[in-house]
Amino acid sequence: MQLLHYPNINETLYREVLPNGLEVTLLPKKDYHKTYGIFTTNYGSIDNDFIPIQQSNYIKVPDGIAHFLEHKLFEKEDEDVFQKFGRQGAAANAFTSFTRTSYLFSSTNHVKKNIKTLLDFVQTPYFTDESVNKEKGIIEQEIQMYQDDPNWRLYFGILNNMYPKHPLHIDIAGTAESINKITADDLYLSYNTFYHPSNMNLFIVGKMNPEALMNFIRENQAIKTFPEAKEIKRRFPLESPEDLIKEDQIELSVSRPKSIVGLKGLDNVPEDDFKRFKYQTSIQLLLQLLFGDTSSHYLSMYNDGLIDDSFSFEFALDRSFHFADFSTDTNNPEQFANQMINLLLKSDQSEELTERNLALAKKKMIGKHLQSLDSLEYIANQYSAMRFGDTNLFDLTKIIESIKLKDLLAIQKQFIRPEGLSRFYIYPKKR
Repeated sequence: MQLLHYPNINETLYREVLPNGLEVTLLPKKDYHKTYGIFTTNYGSIDNDFIPIQQSNYIKVPDGIAHFLEHKLFEKEDEDVFQKFGRQGAAANAFTSFTRTSYLFSSTNHVKKNIKTLLDFVQTPYFTDESVNKEKGIIEQEIQMYQDDPNWRLYFGILNNMYPKHPLHIDIAGTAESINKITADDLYLSYNTFYHPSNMNLFIVGKMNPEALMNFIRENQAIKTFPEAKEIKRRFPLESPEDLIKEDQIELSVSRPKSIVGLKGLDNVPEDDFKRFKYQTSIQLLLQLLFGDTSSHYLSMYNDGLIDDSFSFEFALDRSFHFADFSTDTNNPEQFANQMINLLLKSDQSEELTERNLALAKKKMIGKHLQSLDSLEYIANQYSAMRFGDTNLFDLTKIIESIKLKDLLAIQKQFIRPEGLSRFYIYPKKR
């Protein structure tokens, strides 16, 4: 078992890769009563074109299978897993993203019993055509619920502009048409390919004896049989800057227009794990300096009535994609988009990019990060998402401290380019 010490935050991770390939990471928190566990597979909604295990040719499965699997794994032949967790004093949940599917629980007692339940139910699939068909109606209602959500439609509208060929633009749950094509055989095919222990990780944080708990997990996995681990081969459509849709719009039942600007990263991000993490953090700092709620750009747009408290921005980086988006409710959607794009393209001249402002932004980011480390849920959910090889969530302070103003200026030139910009609007339906 490998021990990773982080003296600057007074934490020690216990990590081990088991013989079947499963990576287990434990973080003892002796002053906490609660324990939080999350079991994650490196498999999400964009993974719809791959070579199945023990096969040699690529196949394309219906959109929404990763999310469908998340639903169906909780249902077994003779029990409901949610009820079992409840009887053991635990709250359970799951979620699917573009690149990952996670199953989780939290409890203050019966920790080993709940970890066993978490491992066993995820590693024991049970699908029948009857149960699959029953689930389709439930998921179709979920899809429709999101289709009625203006903010969801705004987000996927800009994704469709930036990634018109890539499966990133497809709803994580799929479409009503795609999920109705899913069969039990499709679920087993995807499950057997992506739910191998070598493609998964288990993270437990909270009150524990790490040596005893690791031994318990080893024993649980040792009695199970899995096929030999194989490299998973995925593929994604090739896209060029010419494929990007510069502008689009729809009408929905909203009281005010919505506007969003997308900025697609066009260059490959660094392959080195530390540099990749630094690249992500640098862009987050850059955007915070330019458009945070104390910046002159934010205050100017706010005072001009172009944005209100609904204004937000984010940056996403994961395998096969990276982008930023900026959105708001506004009575002047085109003017907001024009102003955002103008500020982005001239950001190398921004008065916000100073050594003083960067130092303040770094302190604020470090402070927020350290405060978040008091939350077991934050640690467990972010550990898998902020993992770059051996560099992880607990290296973030070191990453932030290493960033210089010259790094931001270099990344500004690399990331903010006119050919990566797009806009999308939602207008109220005309009566």
